[in-house]
Amino acid sequence: MSIGVDVGGTKIAVGVLVGDELQEFHTQPTPESGWAAVLDAIAGQVRQLQAKYPQARTVGLGIPGPITPDRKRVKFAPNIYGFTDVPVVEGLYERLGQHVSLENDAKAAALAEAELGAARASSSSVYITVSTGIGSGIVLNGRLWRGQHGIAGELGHVVSVPGGPISGAGQAGTLEAVASGTAIARDASYALNREVSTAEAFALAQSGDRIAGRVVRGAMQRIGLAIADLQKMLDPEVFVLGGGVASVGAYFFEHVQAAADEAAEGFAVPVIRPAQLGSHAGVIGAALSAVLEPA
Repeated sequence: MSIGVDVGGTKIAVGVLVGDELQEFHTQPTPESGWAAVLDAIAGQVRQLQAKYPQARTVGLGIPGPITPDRKRVKFAPNIYGFTDVPVVEGLYERLGQHVSLENDAKAAALAEAELGAARASSSSVYITVSTGIGSGIVLNGRLWRGQHGIAGELGHVVSVPGGPISGAGQAGTLEAVASGTAIARDASYALNREVSTAEAFALAQSGDRIAGRVVRGAMQRIGLAIADLQKMLDPEVFVLGGGVASVGAYFFEHVQAAADEAAEGFAVPVIRPAQLGSHAGVIGAALSAVLEPA
């Protein structure tokens, strides 16, 4: 039994993993007044769950952004206000009096999908979340691959269009800056000369709007190209795609698969599956990480 916490740019989600089942899934808005307030909110949620589940003494936390190799600090979380060089583990120990296992949120979700979701029977997998930003996690031989500096899997920060739009991390033309939900909404709004959400951009594209179609197809093609590159570099058994943008469904997966197939032709056909755990993946993965791969 362990508690998982998934911190995002807009909400903090928590739950208790009992065996293979997630219990007590709750969310609250992410504070926008700085990292101390975010840690206060996390600690409050954990205390509430431990009051109801006193045996849940193991706590795992997933946060978007690179973390230090010792998994004690977050280097930066571009989609959370004021979250730069934050001593997360120390800060939560001061608030809770116990150690909390820290993990990148996409890596946590990758572990969840590998253990209990779409990649459950696979020995190697890459999970990619396409939402406000783009993150990914790599599981090789049943273990998360973090790399020498703990940054393995930062697919969203790989340059896709040199000299392109600036990302939240301050880099030009990264995959996140040109193919995330945020990027799609930005480009569709500019192209259509009015405020357009990501969901509306996809709806317009599927109804035949030529301009919206160009925007979303461009994003899907870049995601497919990134998958093809990873297939050539890592040759995983399966790719799992999740996040709000992937929830568009068949239209999204068909275009991403076609782009990946074309770019990987002659090497191997990438196997791409929809994520199964949905919005629970981050919480489940954080809870699993604390048990299977504690820092």
